[in-house]
Formats: sequence, structure tokens, C-alpha cells
Amino acid sequence: MGAFGWIDEQAEARRRAGLVRVLRPRPADSTLLDLASNDYLGLARHPEVTEGAARAARTWGGGSTGSRLVTGTTELHGELERELADFCGVEAALVFSSGYAANLAAVTALAPHGSLIVSDAGNHASLIDGCRLARGTTQVVAHADPDAVRKALGTHDGPAVAVSDAVFSVDGDAAPLAELAAVCRERGAGLVVDDAHGLGVLGHGGRGTPYAAGLAGADDVVVTVTLSKSLGGQGGAVLGPARVIGHLVNAARTFIFDTGLAPAAAGAALASLRLLRREPERAARARAVAGELYDRLTAAGLTAVRPDAAVVSVRAPSPEGAVRWAAECRAAGVAVGCFRPPSVPDGISRLRLTARADLSGEQLERAVRVIGETRP
Repeated sequence: MGAFGWIDEQAEARRRAGLVRVLRPRPADSTLLDLASNDYLGLARHPEVTEGAARAARTWGGGSTGSRLVTGTTELHGELERELADFCGVEAALVFSSGYAANLAAVTALAPHGSLIVSDAGNHASLIDGCRLARGTTQVVAHADPDAVRKALGTHDGPAVAVSDAVFSVDGDAAPLAELAAVCRERGAGLVVDDAHGLGVLGHGGRGTPYAAGLAGADDVVVTVTLSKSLGGQGGAVLGPARVIGHLVNAARTFIFDTGLAPAAAGAALASLRLLRREPERAARARAVAGELYDRLTAAGLTAVRPDAAVVSVRAPSPEGAVRWAAECRAAGVAVGCFRPPSVPDGISRLRLTARADLSGEQLERAVRVIGETRP
């Protein structure tokens, strides 16, 4: 069978289950109506953002040239960290090469040997992998259930941390952060919140889900964000108390051993952040578009989940049905996301739609018409 013969068996099993994934490169000038990307504020191609990326590349070069602790930290990284922290109302921030790396750092560095991690069943893969790599023990609890978190924390006497998405990426529902924080405080536990889908959409002027929940700046709350969604760039960051950020600099392996974020990405994120400060109405517009998209879908007889942020999911009958549905939407000129097992923890396949602040009513009407006409 050979060294990697087992790969063929797994490939065949995926094919039979309708779970084969393929890369589909897109052109720069695609004519598709995009409801698949996470560019919630429509900033990825904004002239100020692309110029911020180009200016940073011209100034600092194509790459950061090393890890953040060697040569990979530029003055631009520090500027971005200070402005992120100020915008989100926290003491300090630390920028990583991706949101995935930021989540791995936060979970592994804050859950040492002898600690307990309480993880929501609906958490993103990066949080799950952080739990797997951490030296602490993990208990997975029911989705968005503060009582389940309380019970799990009650089984442990040592250091503990609860870990949750702020807005869950599959259905777009928001976690009960205020209640989770209260439960953690009862038990003296920390709270790590992944706000990848909340930054730029929720909170005053897009300052994020923890800000909206009154948790910004709390000394027992750590927030991770990505720069690749609302800010239209690439990279991630951990936000929180200065002592936590200092600890990550010294203990987080995805910070210590990874090459620093490319200057162009840092420049793009900084330009987006400054634009959002000037135009806070973009956050409200993204939420309004999501609500309108949900209303139109349900009026058309489709089963959709009411969004708490900018993600709207539509139930599909099966993995194969979801793939065909998404393909037919694409053929009709509308790009939509397609979530299937194992990406969805409940095993239910979906079309995943993202509401962008720059979508018009006419575009939403067209998208819903196509989705309705192609339904399985």
C-alpha cells in the first residue's frame, strides 16, 4: 500500500460522504456577488486600506524578516497594538501573524499544567486546537450555557479559564458574555473570548462584543481578534491586561517562534482601524444588512438563523445538498459559504452568508432570489 496509502482510503471515504473540499482560486475582478467572504465592513479593497498596505511595504519591506523577539517587531507593529488597545478599551494588545496563532497563544499560555479549561462545544477550531495543545485539562460543555460552565468550574480547585467564541462562526449567534464573566468571577476563573466575528460589527462603533457586554478593560478577561475580517487585512491580536500581554511575550510559542506579521498586513489593519474610527456607522450598517438578509430569506420560506452579528446561516438538507446548492448559487452569480461536517459541531450542513456593510438592497434581493430558486 505504500507509506501514504491510507490517504487514498480517507479520500474515498470523504468522496462517499460528500465531504471533499477543493481550492477554487478567484480572479481579482470576479463578477460574483460576494456573500461568502468575512469582509464585513467592505474594507479589503478600500483605497485607504490598500494604500496603507502599499505604504507599509514600501517603508518596511515585503516581510518582517524574523520573529517578533528578534527583528520582526517594527514601529508599525507597536503603533497598531497601541491603537487596537485604545479602540477596544483594554490595557494592551499583542499582534500575531494570524487569528489562529493568537487563539493558540492565548489558550496555551493561560492554561498551564494543573489548570482547567472549560470550552464551549461550538468553539472555533483554533480554540479547540489551543485546548488540545495546552497542558491543562479540558472540559467541553454545552453550547452557550453559563450553568454548564459553573458546574464544570465547580469540579476544580486550581487555576481555571473558560474559553468561548463571542460570536459563533457557524450560526452567527452571540455568547452570553456577561453571564459567563459573572460565573467565572464566582469561581475566580479567567475568561478568554474570541471576538473574530464581533470586532467591527458589535459594540459602540464596532469596538467588539466584550465592549458591548461591559467587559472591556476587565482584569480577568482576555480577548482575541482577527485582522482578516472586519478590518479587511490579515493577522490577529490578543487584547487584555498588560500583565497578560507581557506573559504572552515570554510564554506563547506562536509568538516567540513565529515570523512577525508582514508590514503590509499591519499597515492595512491600521488604516482600516482609523477609517472605522471616522466612520463608526459602518458597524451599524453591517448589522442592519444582516437583519434585512434574514428577513428576506425567511419571507422566501427558507430556514435561517436570526443573526446576532453579520453571519446568517441557512439550513441545508445534507452535505451533498449543501455542496450542490452552493455550486448552483455560484453558477447563477452569487458566492455563498458552505459549511458541512466536521466544520459544524451539530452535524447540520448549512449555507453560510455574510452581510457586508456595502451591500445594497438590490444586491440582497438578487441574492435571496438566487438562493430561493436553487434550493434543493
